[in-house]
Amino acid sequence: MGKNLRLKAARAAMDLSQKQLADRVNVSRQTINAIEMGDYNPTVRLCAAICRTLGKTLDEIFWEDAQEG
Repeated sequence: MGKNLRLKAARAAMDLSQKQLADRVNVSRQTINAIEMGDYNPTVRLCAAICRTLGKTLDEIFWEDAQEG
């Protein structure tokens, strides 16, 4: 699992810090950082909460790469 640059870009596009996004989905800033760095594989529930907050689909943020190869 590589870095999640789509998550970082979507968060930045909404002008949210890692802490602000973390607060909105009830996790720590470190969790958001770990997801962006590719060090943590979030649950589907957390993925869905992040996508709702950012106005994106799961495919747009988390699953697009799986279909490319």
